[in-house]
Amino acid sequence: MPSQRPRAARSTAARQLSTRIERHTAHLSVVGLGYVGLPLAVEFGKAGFKVTGIDTDAERVKQLERGVSYIPDVPTADVKSLVASGLLQATTDFAALKKVDAVNICVPTPLSKQRDPDVSFIVAATEQLARHLHEGMLVILESTTYPGTTEELILPRLQETGLTVGRDFFLAFSPERVDPGNPRFNTRNIPKVVGGVTPTCTEMAVLLYRQRLERVVPVSSPQVAEMVKLLENTFRSVNIGLVNELALMCARLKIDVWEVIDAAATKPFGFMPFFPGPGLGGHCIPIDPFYLSWKARASGFEARFIELAGAVNSQMPDHVVDLVAESLNRDGRAIRGSKILILGVAYKADIDDTRESPSLDIMEELRERGALIEYSDPYVPTLDFFGLKLESVALTPARLRRYDCVVIATAHKGFPWEEILEHGRAIVDTRNALRGHRSEKIVRL
Repeated sequence: MPSQRPRAARSTAARQLSTRIERHTAHLSVVGLGYVGLPLAVEFGKAGFKVTGIDTDAERVKQLERGVSYIPDVPTADVKSLVASGLLQATTDFAALKKVDAVNICVPTPLSKQRDPDVSFIVAATEQLARHLHEGMLVILESTTYPGTTEELILPRLQETGLTVGRDFFLAFSPERVDPGNPRFNTRNIPKVVGGVTPTCTEMAVLLYRQRLERVVPVSSPQVAEMVKLLENTFRSVNIGLVNELALMCARLKIDVWEVIDAAATKPFGFMPFFPGPGLGGHCIPIDPFYLSWKARASGFEARFIELAGAVNSQMPDHVVDLVAESLNRDGRAIRGSKILILGVAYKADIDDTRESPSLDIMEELRERGALIEYSDPYVPTLDFFGLKLESVALTPARLRRYDCVVIATAHKGFPWEEILEHGRAIVDTRNALRGHRSEKIVRL
């Protein structure tokens, strides 16, 4: 474990806060009730803490007030029980922060159109927090961001109140590590990395998380904790970029890249399998590496690996469209005028999140080339697509036979693969969903 800064004597505010946390009498708040914030709020509620969730989305707040979960990984039964017991409540009013002892900020951090960090949601939350900051409050940022955000952006604003960090209030960063749709790892059992601005800040944040989470990993500073998250997702982005480039190479060489990966994965050391796909999706992997490269550029350093991986990954939707053209050409058809079905618009299997989904890029390119597009996704019943309101179509043998090409973009477990294979006229499989099947109608990534 990294060496910690010398421990200082705790202030009265720190002693009082630690007592409330240990006795579970502390009133907690989570700002941002999305796929990160709501699971965290529910876990704290299960530990017996009173939790007030704050979100600017009034519809989310109404659903929670009715005891309904809108996050697939959070059972409605859990939300209903906590709301009924008074341990979980939700509001759009930031004035609720006046009464809380600890605040976890879990707001979005997208990229701007120029692919620079957009920290406007963090800034807005910090402004609201500064209005209600009081002695003894613990503030933890969980939103993924560039190294330095906690101490360069949040800390100065909070200290403008006249309170001193580490003595009067406590500030830390702890990166979210949520993996939506993962049945094995969840908020409670994923190790929690924590870095505080001062040793006492770290102690307070670690103490809070240890009341419910199975393992907490303290590090020496917020910058280390911020970099941890970016390293994790940059590692994935770069390795996916490598295997995507290998897939493009294997296509030229007429080699089955999936067979190559399976064989390489038999090596018991020195190799970790990554798999090609139609592109990167979700809020983390397509975005986080650019936070790191942006910070690197600001420091006069060129992150060439990161930029190259991003370039490779971003061209994969275009490659999929080329595969669609190849598949149609076998029947003497062109993309223009062809009816094409996209299977799956969520960015990964068995979730409902379409953020940064490569399926949308594929659909856009196909539409621009004159294709007639429909989609099927049991997790996304409707889709706003460039001003069009699309609805997911049901998969039946008769309907599958209507399409000139079916594109497997997201391999949801619930798709009827045998029917798709039997009744689809031409199939582009970007996920190796039809592994083991040999058919001339299949074109694999």
